[in-house]
Amino acid sequence: MPNDKAQIEAWMAQMNAHTPVRTRAMFGGHGFYAGDIFFALAADFESHGMEPFVPWPEAAPMGYYPLPTAILNDPEELGVWMDAAIAVAEANKKPARPRKKKA
Repeated sequence: MPNDKAQIEAWMAQMNAHTPVRTRAMFGGHGFYAGDIFFALAADFESHGMEPFVPWPEAAPMGYYPLPTAILNDPEELGVWMDAAIAVAEANKKPARPRKKKA
């Protein structure tokens, strides 16, 4: 499901109703951005155990958790969760590292 184009587009439509978002493929799923703030990762929002995201077999779990389906189906609650996630991401944003010039 993380790479189901129709599902990603549906989630984007739901999120865009609250805050403009864009997405890009990452970690075997899709990352969601509000401006330049990465705030969500669609990897398996429908998992029942809400376990931490593991990007590949035998990798350590990451600090990302799937969003409960009920939240995705409630536009007002989705907005609350998005605002909270974006605020945390903004507060923890590290300055961009300078890019090395190609020789």
